[in-house]
Amino acid sequence: MEIKLWKDKNKNLVDPELFSSKAETLAKKIFNEKTNKTNKTTQIRKFYEEVLRFDSITKSNPSEFGSVLPYLKMINAKAAYAVGRDLISPGFKDFISGSLNQVNDRKDFEIFANLFESFIGYYKFYYEKNETTVRGGRR
Repeated sequence: MEIKLWKDKNKNLVDPELFSSKAETLAKKIFNEKTNKTNKTTQIRKFYEEVLRFDSITKSNPSEFGSVLPYLKMINAKAAYAVGRDLISPGFKDFISGSLNQVNDRKDFEIFANLFESFIGYYKFYYEKNETTVRGGRR
């Protein structure tokens, strides 16, 4: 599933469904790729926390975004490594790399960070719903 961060970047328009139905569809797809080893919430959360770290850095010092961007894009390599170790699914890696390939400035990154936040919420919903069904109750 290819995700487009912008409906029309020139007009500063974000797809109105990006943070809702598209994030939910993506989360459900990634959840369905989950195995006993891949796509555990702890692994997914590690990537989200890294995005949050970069978000904090670039919010406090927006003029530094250009020097932070190469390190932000390095998350692609970390995702590839995680796929190689069967910690995340190829679909989750595709979400990361497809989104990061669209990040060229601070505005792009804000949209990606918000999309990731929405994705995390929906992913956790499906994960917890499944855990409740499988185990017969919450832990």
